Amino acid sequence: QVQLVESGGGLVQAGGSLRLSCAASGRAFSIYAVGWFRQPPGKEREFVAAYSRSGVNPYYADFVKGRFTISRDNAKNAVYLQMDSLQPEDPGVYHCAAGLVRDYRDWTKYPYWGRGSQVTVSS
Repeated sequence: QVQLVESGGGLVQAGGSLRLSCAASGRAFSIYAVGWFRQPPGKEREFVAAYSRSGVNPYYADFVKGRFTISRDNAKNAVYLQMDSLQPEDPGVYHCAAGLVRDYRDWTKYPYWGRGSQVTVSS
């Protein structure tokens, strides 16, 4: 069992940056793949970024490549999402998720979720 808690969201102007953190508690966090997903207002949840279990390969949605960076620190049981050049289309509730998954982009495969952190971008 893994518990996840996100932090770091807030209001930022377009072009600005935010860093989201996801703190994990529970056993053996390092064996799980971790992902960030977002749910824009009135839309379905969508994949943002993920890290494989090994922590070697990051995966990104096309719309965040070059702007967002995912990282993980297994020693601290934490995952981060550095978001730069935020755009008006980036707002939403950002969730971190963990699980023994292979299809990192499919949110339905992740059993463990945080409650989310709100990101708002003003133009």
